[in-house]
Amino acid sequence: MPVEVTWWGHATATVRDSGVAVLTDPLLVRRLAHLRRRRGALPPPRATLADVVLISHLHADHLHLGSLARLAAGTRVVLPRGAVRAVPGLRRLAPPLDLVEVGPGDEVAVGPVTVRAVPAAHDGRRLPVGRHAAPALGYVVEGEARTYFAGDTGLFDGMAEAVGRVDTALLPVGGWGPFLGEGHLDPGRAAEALARLRPHSAVPVHYGTYWPVGMDAVRPHEFHSPGAEFVRLAARSAPEVEVHLLGHGESVRLEAAK
Repeated sequence: MPVEVTWWGHATATVRDSGVAVLTDPLLVRRLAHLRRRRGALPPPRATLADVVLISHLHADHLHLGSLARLAAGTRVVLPRGAVRAVPGLRRLAPPLDLVEVGPGDEVAVGPVTVRAVPAAHDGRRLPVGRHAAPALGYVVEGEARTYFAGDTGLFDGMAEAVGRVDTALLPVGGWGPFLGEGHLDPGRAAEALARLRPHSAVPVHYGTYWPVGMDAVRPHEFHSPGAEFVRLAARSAPEVEVHLLGHGESVRLEAAK
């Protein structure tokens, strides 16, 4: 049975494996603080239908309380350990949501699928004033195939060993502003990550969706080009990997590597 990946924009995607719907970092609003959705329609209501939701870290464009509040009662939400302490607003969501905190190496079973938390190199605080930190995470979803959702991360030593063998990698290739700070992948670093991980296929995410209000003319190529640039660089550094450049709301069906 093939795995289906749907990219809704930014770091929000649905991975369907073995009949289980896995939703990543849901951000389902037109505007967040100074960010405005500039490309792609808002995800439809069916995007909230998930068996499990994965939260990679505490930044508001990845852990968005208003988007989590749209989930059906009883939905399991997997978060970095310490998230509830660091983000008190989560307490208002549990119940009805089933919040599960994890650290690197922890596993959560969801029917026939297992979700394994893996490390990420990224700031784990709830910015701008969070006092408590929680580890930034990636996740490997294992069912018929192994799908790696990197969350937000930079390159780090031991990345391939920590993630393990995967069939598909959802890799961030950009951001939401004209400059990327430490702990991020740009197209070049994402292509290097691809060369280390050597999956069968890849889908670039975390680019080309949100952009600061009033900054349309400031380095616009940082908004528009990361996906295509990643495709170009990946062909050079990992030519055996099939890269799928999705539009907002588009899906791809992927077979596990033999």
